[in-house]
Amino acid sequence: MEFDPAAADLSLASLFAGWALADELQRRLAAEGFEDSRFSDGVVFQHLVAGPVTISTLAEQLGVTQEAASTTVADLWIRRYVNRRPDPSDARARQVVLTDRGEAIIAAARRHRAAIDAELRKALGDDAVEQTRLLLVDVIDRLGAGPSSRARAIRPPA
Repeated sequence: MEFDPAAADLSLASLFAGWALADELQRRLAAEGFEDSRFSDGVVFQHLVAGPVTISTLAEQLGVTQEAASTTVADLWIRRYVNRRPDPSDARARQVVLTDRGEAIIAAARRHRAAIDAELRKALGDDAVEQTRLLLVDVIDRLGAGPSSRARAIRPPA
């Protein structure tokens, strides 16, 4: 049985719209040379934009074990998005830091998100897009996710 997106409730419509936006962003990043990027990379990058963090801090921020964070960091290192280095304040700890490639994908993602926004505003109208954006921000706040959004502690649902 075929599903009509026009029949979706707010939860599904916003979820599907988010997925469509994420897919378009990934398509554009791949076209720019970041074909190995994944949506989940952004979940980690949000914790690295302010500067280096230790793997244990990253694990805590992601809500995962230190082993899971280490595995994720190793994968990002293989793809050249991060480096690992000794923590200057604790010789036993390792810091994770964005590489130039990591910084470049973040800049590219920001640029492409802005372009997608501009394209939607042109196609659908500034007022419609802005009202939708504000509605979604209100939903985020009403459901209690505002503080985690502002703290860059957003994780996909479990």
